[in-house]
Amino acid sequence: MMMLFMKNLFMKNLIVLTVFVSISALSQQTLAGDATIGKSKAAACAACHGNEGVSSNSEWPDLAGQQESYLVNQLKNFRDGSRKNTLMSPMAASLSDDDIANIAAYYASLK
Repeated sequence: MMMLFMKNLFMKNLIVLTVFVSISALSQQTLAGDATIGKSKAAACAACHGNEGVSSNSEWPDLAGQQESYLVNQLKNFRDGSRKNTLMSPMAASLSDDDIANIAAYYASLK
């Protein structure tokens, strides 16, 4: 009886681990933007955030070296309206998910 219980527990843990690893792999894939494409798409961002993602104005944040997932989330929040900013909301409104992933990959790749 105990052996059957242990086997069932092992199988449940194995299934949970497999699902977790699969979800983790999928989320990493969705973040894998193309930094080269992102660089050209980020040209519009340079006016405020600097050519290399370092702003010369303390009002606007540096984006260079920021975590990719954070950038993706914030750009989507601006685009979808859950985060509002008079400058960023209109800038993000026309960005596709691919645009956002690529821009985030670009800024995350910078030092």
